[in-house]
This record gives sequence, C-alpha cells and structure tokens, in this order.
Amino acid sequence: MSGWLQVVGLGPGNEAMITPEVSQALATASDIIGYIPYVRRVPDRPGLRKHETDNRVELDRATHALELAAQGARVVVVSSGDPGVFAMASALFEALEAGPAAWCDLDIRILPGITAMLAASARLGAPLGHDFCAINLSDNLKPWELIETRLRLAAQAGFAMAFYNPRSRSRPHQFARTLDILRDHLPQTVPVSFARNVSRKDEEITTVPLAQARPEMADMRTMVIVGTAQTRAVGRFIYTPRRAGP
Repeated sequence: MSGWLQVVGLGPGNEAMITPEVSQALATASDIIGYIPYVRRVPDRPGLRKHETDNRVELDRATHALELAAQGARVVVVSSGDPGVFAMASALFEALEAGPAAWCDLDIRILPGITAMLAASARLGAPLGHDFCAINLSDNLKPWELIETRLRLAAQAGFAMAFYNPRSRSRPHQFARTLDILRDHLPQTVPVSFARNVSRKDEEITTVPLAQARPEMADMRTMVIVGTAQTRAVGRFIYTPRRAGP
C-alpha cells in the first residue's frame, strides 16, 4: 500500500470533540507523530507505532513524518485544536518546501479540528460573533515587539481578540504588558474571559471587566478572549452583535 500523511486536530481536550474524519485517520494509521501529550491521547493498538517528541522540534517532526510517508507508512501527525492554528500544518509545509521535490507528490491531507478558541467562545456564548483576531502571545518564534504592535493595532481596530499561550513561567511579565496595552486603547468595561482547560473535567471559566483582569488569572492552559466595546451580557452569556456600530 502506498504511504500517506495526514495532519489532524484532536480538538481542545474532550474526546467527544474529535471529528469522525480524524477518528478514521487515527484508526487506519501505522504511525502517530507529535508532541508527547498529544500522542498519548491516542490509544495503543497492535501494529501502531508512536513517535513522541518535544514541543520545540516541529520541523524535525514534520520531516520525519514526510520521510515515513515516502517509505510507504500511513502517518498521522497530531496537534491539539486545529492543525492549521498555531500548530503542525504550517511546519509540515515548511518541511515540504525544504525537502525533495518528490515529497510534493505524496498523498498529504490536513484534517481540521475544533480549536480551544472556538470551544471557549461557545462556552461563553458568542464573544467572537463579529470581526475578531487570534494572537499567539509566545515570543518563541517572533519578537515581542511585533506582538505589541499587533496588540495595539487590533485594539485600535475594535477586534475581539483570542490569545493563545498568554503566560508562562519563563515570561510572566508579558501578559501583564498585554493588559496594559489593552487598557491604553479599550474601555475598562470590556469583558475579558479566562477559559482554562476548556472542554475538560477541570474546566474553569471566569469573565471580568478589563479593569479587574490580572496577569495571574492566565497560564499556558488558558485561552483568553477579549471582547469589544459592543460586547454585551445576556443572562450568563456574553456575545458580540453581528451588526457593527459605535
């Protein structure tokens, strides 16, 4: 059988949020490749080979996957959420571009998944119901100065915002700086939601006005969603109206 490669999203954590298409890919794969905790979400079965790697070797992981597929393996590269959102799909194509031309003829597919951003938004109601942007606050792959510029412009443009990787032990000051930038450009009443471990059993969701948001309310397991001046509450939900206006 000829090899193939599929890059899939496992969703935000709850197994019920894995799509049937992704489940089928996992069931027929000969090899699973990915970051250690994501690979371990896939049940063992006879004949399945698992390749666990550290979080900062995305290109090596993608190259390995392409090599195995070229040798005839049925390879699934796993990401959390959606593979095209700050995940492995982009790394796969970067490795493909740098590799042998023959790799472009491989059977390669990207299978979408439910992102933590969308899962958190659904729990909250519809805070991303109008124009929004997603920003990765990690400066591992881009300079912090660029992140600050994007934060200012997004706030000035009136986008709702979803923040990935908001606060780690090695860079706790950056989310504090993020909140300062938002307070410079947004009303202090804008809702800020902290969705930790969304869709899992230990899910925690808190929404406060921007004026009350504190850096320690976020960590690397938290999706932060910032509303707009138009975002409003209705009962226990918040939503951003589809009709734009002052």
